[in-house]
Amino acid sequence: MAVIRRVYVEKKPGCDGEARALLDDFRTNLGLQGLEGLRLLIRYDVCGIAAREWRQARLAVFSEPPVDLVYDDDFPRAVEETAFASEYLPGQYDQRADSAAQCLQLLLPGLRPPVAAARVVVLRGRLRPPRPG
Repeated sequence: MAVIRRVYVEKKPGCDGEARALLDDFRTNLGLQGLEGLRLLIRYDVCGIAAREWRQARLAVFSEPPVDLVYDDDFPRAVEETAFASEYLPGQYDQRADSAAQCLQLLLPGLRPPVAAARVVVLRGRLRPPRPG
């Protein structure tokens, strides 16, 4: 059975514009004014890649070291944080996963390991909108 390697990638503070925009969207459009913070991570699962190739690809394909934090297998989160993930259904085209697989193929000629990607949203704060008064 092939090993599945998992990595989470998160933009460093100051480079996390998409997460800040999503936080604003949740507060404005969902009425979650008690939401204090939001983190956005991308989860990649890669099947059938050896440890040596994985070490090479981890930083070259899945992240940009100057602006990204990279976590293997799991990511740190506080007790008060709630996380959920979303990913494409089987059979749906996932451009992020396809692009990562193509990059792996360029980096490691002769290999085209399957890649799956998901967006992980981590919320901190009150998750219920205030009751209408």
